[in-house]
Formats: sequence, structure tokens, C-alpha cells
Amino acid sequence: IPGMVMAATSALRENPDAGIDEIKERLGGNICRCTGYTKIFEAVELAREVIAGRLNPATLEADPAGESFIGNNVRRLDAPSKVSGRLRYAGDMVMPDMLHMQVLRSPHAHAKIRSIDTSAAEALDGVACVVTCDDVPGEDGFGVFVHDQPVMARGKVRHVGEAVAAVAAEDIATARKALKLIRVDYEELPGLFDPEDAMQPGAPVIHDYAPDNIVKHIPVRKGDVEKGFAEADIIVEQTYETQQVEHAYLEPEAGIAYVDADDVVTVISPSQNITHHRHMLAHIIDRPINKVRFIMSPVGGGFGGKEDMIYQGMLALAAMKTHRPVKLVFTREESIIASAKRHPSRVTYRMGLKKNGRITAASFRMISDGGAYGMSTEGVMRKAAILSCGPYDIPNVQIDTYGVYTNNTPSGAFRTFGGMQAQFATESHLDICAEKLGLDPFEIRRINMMRDGAVTHTQQKLGSVSIGRVMEAAEKASRWEAGPVGQRGPVRGDLGGEGTRQPCTLGSRIKSADGHEKEKVA
Repeated sequence: IPGMVMAATSALRENPDAGIDEIKERLGGNICRCTGYTKIFEAVELAREVIAGRLNPATLEADPAGESFIGNNVRRLDAPSKVSGRLRYAGDMVMPDMLHMQVLRSPHAHAKIRSIDTSAAEALDGVACVVTCDDVPGEDGFGVFVHDQPVMARGKVRHVGEAVAAVAAEDIATARKALKLIRVDYEELPGLFDPEDAMQPGAPVIHDYAPDNIVKHIPVRKGDVEKGFAEADIIVEQTYETQQVEHAYLEPEAGIAYVDADDVVTVISPSQNITHHRHMLAHIIDRPINKVRFIMSPVGGGFGGKEDMIYQGMLALAAMKTHRPVKLVFTREESIIASAKRHPSRVTYRMGLKKNGRITAASFRMISDGGAYGMSTEGVMRKAAILSCGPYDIPNVQIDTYGVYTNNTPSGAFRTFGGMQAQFATESHLDICAEKLGLDPFEIRRINMMRDGAVTHTQQKLGSVSIGRVMEAAEKASRWEAGPVGQRGPVRGDLGGEGTRQPCTLGSRIKSADGHEKEKVA
């Protein structure tokens, strides 16, 4: 937001009557995955009109009391403090007599912990306490679906960067110095870094409760897949892979914990899952729920990455041990090495089709790297299975999604929650099928798209289906020229083929196969 505001202010100062194209150009370089940018452009246009005296700002203060918020202007309570830089995030907060925490992290992907010696660190002047798994008074396990993750490594480490111990000291420098004094004796174990290797018989076991290393398997069946393939004129099979993706939110993980005058353990953090975190922490510190409080600080970007409670437990333990407020702010390196990522996935798609493009059967098998702990993997696998067929009516379906333990950084919630991996494979596969059948990519989708009242492969009845209208709008906006995949034309470059897209400002420059720029699309 600050970057958008500064760029917009500069643009309107230089040209008070800047048009939409100039606004888009001037806001270029400000990347935001939260929006489609339309509302940002509209806000700048409104600001332009207010500055020019053509719009009364009072009209923007409307409060639709008793009415629908949809279609009405509603003032965001945190907007003024955000755009002015006055909003206090967890990393900005300070409390009297506050300690600072630093975390010792594993250098190994998979290893037994033979011993941890914290005596030298505890003896260092300025150190208030050192916490390890031995300080957990309650149930040392948490997670969104399965409680497989300890507050700090217990018995062994399962990924590089896993928390092993934490120091609370008078200042950050002292805490970092103390970390170097902690002695951990490790026995390295074989690591697993590919989920398919982890699924093989005899593979090293990462969690004893899951000897096959499978976090969750979601099977979905509809119709008779073998019969559907037998009826097909053509069968197309292809494997697709997606990579691990970092959330890269501007605000790294941060928080403060303290015990108040009523003996309530309180944690302030930018949690995206605050009620769940409160219940998990109550189990960890063995306190009734009314003795645990979570305060959600402003979230400086989350995208799902702050749904998992990867540091709040350590803070609470240190606050309880010292009876002083304790603050922790991750470095960017810590955030990248310890926080959950988008699941890297491998999808094998097998599809049977008639010559006219009608799909008769589909087999979808997705194997996803869940990393060292379960986190949101089960939910991601469910969502991927639900969205695996896209908005298409396929009579015979066999779906299997697997979330698998490895010794990589844990995977968790990320925008679309498994939908991105599934839809990348589905839409890419339809383009390949269209090419093999000599069909237009839009046409093969129209032949198979769901209509109003359709029932999905998971038995959800859809009252309204808009894919037809969406495709029609996309064709019109892109000046699509119908024809088989690979067809060359003045604009046509296919949905995924001959054309290229060059990033430019907040949109793309569209080039045809002959390399001539044809259109700029925001």
C-alpha cells in the first residue's frame, strides 16, 4: 500500500488530470497479489477528482447502515493509519521490561537429537532464560488437521531450520551470542526430499504414526473410468509439475507474549487462525482456555502463510518462565526457512476424448510435497481433489491426491489452497488435447463446460455456472481468432502456445507469433 500511495501521489502532482493509462503506467513495479488492481486504479481516479474539486469527499464516507455492503462505499477503519504509516504491526510494538527472543535452528534435514546443553547460554550475562521442548508442560503437538508438530524439536529434527531452542535476553545481540553457546549433539539420519521416494516401500520413516509417510490421501470416484476410456477415440496422458512458492509477505513473523495480572497468558501476533491458535496454545501450556488470550495484530501480508502456529508457543513458554514480556521478530532468512510454502506438486493427468472433443473419462493423480509437518496439507489435498476437474462435466472420474511427508520445509496454506496446482494441470491438459484433436481451445472447453444445475464429481449441485459468459468475455477482450491450437495470425498466439507475454507495468504486452506488439492488456 505505501508504494501504491507514493506512486499515485507523484503521478497526480505531476499531472493532476492523469488518465487511466498514465495511472497504470506510473503504478508499475508495485506488485500485489491481493487484488486485480481495478480497485486501486479506481481509488486513484477518485483521489484525482477530489483533488481537482470535482468530487465532494463527503460522498465517499457513506455508511450503508442496515444495507448491503456490496456496491456501497464503506470506510475501512485501518485505512488512514495504513496509508500514513502510523499503523503499529507486531514488530513495531514495545512493552516495559521486554525481553528479546532469538531461535536456534537445525542445520540438518533429518537427525536424532542426542542431547542439548544450554548451561553456558543460561550463564551468559543478560540472558533471562533458554527454552526447549523440556519446558512444555502440556501436549507438545499442534497443527491445523493433525497435531504432529512440536513447539521445538523433540527427539529429532525433520527439516533444516526447525526450531531446537530459544533464548530470551535483554537485547537481540545478547540472545544471538547465547545461541552460539548452546551445544546440540545430532545423529544424522537419511533424508527424503522427493515425495515419490518417500512413498516407496522401505523408505525412512519421518513420523512414527505414518509409516508410509502419507499425510493424507483423498480418493474420489465417479462413474466407470475404465468404461469411459474404452469409449474414447483418443487417450492423452501427461505429467505436470509445480514448484514450491514462498509467500514473501512484507511483514515477517513477529509477536509478543506476556502474562498479565490475572495470570492470563497473552500472545499478540498477526495470526490468520486466531481461534485455533488459542485452543492449541491452551493444550501446549496446559491451561484452561479462559487463561489464554490471543490478540490479532495487523497482518502485514499473510496469503495463508500465517495460519500455522510456528513460533507463538515458544514466546508463551518464555513469558511464563520469566514473567516478563518477550518479543520475537523473524529475519527474512528465518521466515523463508521456517514458514510454510505452497505445496510443490506432480500431477499425472490421463484423459479420454471423442473426436469431437467430448471428454469420456479422466484420471487425475496428484502427489504433493507436504514437507516435514502436516500443517494444512489435508485441506489442500481436499481442495485439489474438489477442483481437479475444473468447471467441466466429466462423466467418469478417478481422482487421487496424496500429501506426503518429506524432510523439506513444511508446506501449508497458500492462496487457492491446492486449486492452483490442480487447475494448472487441468487447463494445460485441455490445451494439449485440443491440439491433438485439431480443435480451438475455447471450443473444447465449451463442449465440456458445466451448465446451470450441473452436479460436480463431488456431488455438489451448481445453481448458476458462469464459465460460458467468462469465456465469451475473454474471447472478446483478447480479440480471439477461432481455430486449432498453433494457428498463426495477426493477434492469435493461443492460450498457451505461440504468443508471448512480456511483463509491463501492471499488465502485459501481447505479442503475436511474428513478434509484433498488438495490444497492451492491464
